[in-house]
Amino acid sequence: MKTYYNKIKTKKIVLPDILQNICLSFCSVLLIAGFGCQTRQAPVMLSIDQYQTPVLINKEYNPLVRICLYVTDSLKSVSVNIITITSKGTSLLDDLETVRMYYTGKDSALTVVNRFGESMSPDTVMNFTGNQTLSPGTNYFWVSYKLKPNADLLHRVDAGCREILLSSGISLKPDVPSPPGSQRIGIALRKHGDDDVDTYRIPGLTTTKSGTLLAIYDVRRERSRDLQGDIDIGLSRSMDGGQTWEPMQIVLDMDSWGGLPEKYNGVGDACILADEVTGNVFVAGLWMYGVLDKNGQWIEGLTNTSTAWNHQWRDKGSQPGFDVKHTSQFLLTESSDDGKTWKKQKNLTKMLKKYNWWLFAPAPGRGITMEDGTLVFPTQGRDAEGLPFSNITYSKDHGKTWHISNPAATNTTESAVVQLSNGSLMLNMRDNRNRKTKGENNGRAIAVTMDMGASWTEHPTSHKALKEPVCMASLIKAEYAVHGHEKSILFFSNPNHQYKRQHLTIKASFDDGMTWPEKYWLLLDEGRGRGYSCLTQINDTILGILYESSQADLVFEKININEIIK
Repeated sequence: MKTYYNKIKTKKIVLPDILQNICLSFCSVLLIAGFGCQTRQAPVMLSIDQYQTPVLINKEYNPLVRICLYVTDSLKSVSVNIITITSKGTSLLDDLETVRMYYTGKDSALTVVNRFGESMSPDTVMNFTGNQTLSPGTNYFWVSYKLKPNADLLHRVDAGCREILLSSGISLKPDVPSPPGSQRIGIALRKHGDDDVDTYRIPGLTTTKSGTLLAIYDVRRERSRDLQGDIDIGLSRSMDGGQTWEPMQIVLDMDSWGGLPEKYNGVGDACILADEVTGNVFVAGLWMYGVLDKNGQWIEGLTNTSTAWNHQWRDKGSQPGFDVKHTSQFLLTESSDDGKTWKKQKNLTKMLKKYNWWLFAPAPGRGITMEDGTLVFPTQGRDAEGLPFSNITYSKDHGKTWHISNPAATNTTESAVVQLSNGSLMLNMRDNRNRKTKGENNGRAIAVTMDMGASWTEHPTSHKALKEPVCMASLIKAEYAVHGHEKSILFFSNPNHQYKRQHLTIKASFDDGMTWPEKYWLLLDEGRGRGYSCLTQINDTILGILYESSQADLVFEKININEIIK
């Protein structure tokens, strides 16, 4: 969050909690014309807040700037008549479709019930007129933008407040009309309620050999919770670097297989992999059939009205064996036409899973093609004791057969894999221990292998370099030209916080992950969301990211690499 007095606050726009204290603290007292000596308490005080959150195409209301007016008890009644807004700092006014102002009372979040003034076409300066009576104490107004569908994803938008005219004739003018900085433009690729779906979660993103962007995600039709449920794997496709996207298609769906309703045939937690040699694309997902109770026993007679539920990572929700009534299933589908159509899924459970393991599953996100053409998925599971682990699954024949590695670590789950400059593979893992470990020892588990996971070595930065609130993250290697020379850079994204899934941040490393200098961090969304993300390199200069944002279920943004590495 940015304020006109340059003080940073960590607060998601849609949650009101501690941010109401901004006005109450009186840190930013505005000099108000006509009130004599400065030692006298002003009857109305003003602060302006702006947050680092994306402003989204496909979203009707986007919060830009929050205006806080604090009315002291010394003033019994006052109204706001005119609020003058500036769009200075916006890259291109033509990116904007509509500008609106809302009064939200004591609610610090943007709500769109009480509009102040009329909707306006974008301009450099806009005067919103009305007659809003202020209550004693805190009063909030919000500036909201609606973007045009063709707004440039590499542009920025900004807003500020030049003047507020009160009914008493008092004019309030901030020293700094707009807090420093501006907000990025993104796309609300999937929102709650789109296509009558309750929730979209678990992003995966890749760039195909031909340059097409493919985004995958859980389509959670009835509710937001994880498997088991009526969940399919959806895919969105972009042919122009992410500026526009084709309608959603479903690529993994077990329908009402085996006579059970769809809510007992869920598929989730998918991972996508583009073969950079053949051009084929693979999507792996985890299928749950029915429900095992907390003791690992199959529940008979499930119907559409049944309420039984369990999760593959919970209790004994997945068990040793291969049968669909014993264990969750590892599915794989393939496209040979750049993601336009997809083949019937294959079940790889018997090929990959050890019989006594409780679970074997894809790790959500994306896989890689190694320099020698080997395909690698990050994967995860539960061992013979039910304990979680992370490993890799790879193919030397472009997806005809697949092999698994030994576990890289225990008590870890979702992971991301990259090939380092020396040819080794690095696995960056979500670590359950971080639920209790905070401070300098809170960090992602990291291991490397030179032999496709037959053996693993803990990386020197493991549990030290990349803090997390226990959440999925993304790691990719990008090739970038500096003064005509190719350089390899690692990019990492996750919620940059030890406790909460907020501050979604991209970080860069120039030394194969040994250091992640803070000067190469880019904050995308300071608000609290579900926190999952997936990165891809779109071209020589642009990254793409799909993430679970504070502003929509799934947001896509484009980032110029130079913006991170400067």
